[in-house]
Amino acid sequence: MSLTPEQQAEIEAQRSETRPTLRATAPGMEAHLYTAHLVLDHGLVRVIDYMGDDSAITQAARVSYGRGTKAVSDDRGLIRYLMRHWHSTPFEMCEVKFHVKLPVFVARQWIRHRTANVNEYSARYSILDREFYIPAPDQLAAQSRVNNQGRGQVLEGAEAARVLDLLREDAMRAYDHYEDMLTPDEATGKLGLARELARMNLPANIYTQWYWKVDLHNLFHFLRLRADAHAQYEIRAYAETICAITRDWVPNAYQAFEDYRLGGVTLSGQAVGVLKRRLAGEEVTQETSGMSKGEWREFTAVWG
Repeated sequence: MSLTPEQQAEIEAQRSETRPTLRATAPGMEAHLYTAHLVLDHGLVRVIDYMGDDSAITQAARVSYGRGTKAVSDDRGLIRYLMRHWHSTPFEMCEVKFHVKLPVFVARQWIRHRTANVNEYSARYSILDREFYIPAPDQLAAQSRVNNQGRGQVLEGAEAARVLDLLREDAMRAYDHYEDMLTPDEATGKLGLARELARMNLPANIYTQWYWKVDLHNLFHFLRLRADAHAQYEIRAYAETICAITRDWVPNAYQAFEDYRLGGVTLSGQAVGVLKRRLAGEEVTQETSGMSKGEWREFTAVWG
């Protein structure tokens, strides 16, 4: 999707304005301000505002004046210590506000993260645009046979074409009816249905928009779940875009998050016990591990 000339002009006008400030700024994040990062076919993520940087995290941890007296290398070590030991409060000192345009069914997943401030475009007051998410062919897949909430084999050929046609036709038909219900006609005495009622006929793949403001601790929690390989592709596409932005904003904190959360593994007491037994030379099986079959499968997927 390309932005309209009006949208691009608005972004350029916002980026052209500069204001002096005494607060800390993050050069990496300044480069992202107001820029639209395109996601899926019609979606986007924009940074509208932010507060804090890596130094805000360490400053809060030390409760120091200014930037403190520690070296940058010490700051990096402290941030990694805080992340490693799950000290979340210092990360709450940083905040970011995003403008996100996303399909309604993705928004319904996203809103389950109840630790943010959200203001969504209202279809009670305004008319939604004729924009729908239609998956790329390589994202059309059958139901997984081993995961009740996942995808399996990719659809191909005539079956894929038929599904794509149905998605497009159903979306367009629903929007045609939406417009028809909204439109009054004096000649026939047609009043037109209220926007708050007409919207209920729209499909879940229509696009909505919102402002989403969240602190860094809760943003990391969102990204840990939604940037994971097991997350649904559509919300993962947004999470991966936000990951790239966050990496530029707080590079030390993001590196710690990547190491200890995205790339880390949490072990149960039983799993720790099994590892110790293996290191001692014992051959451990699922039957002697004390784990269920599901736990054992997940354990061996990581540890062999």
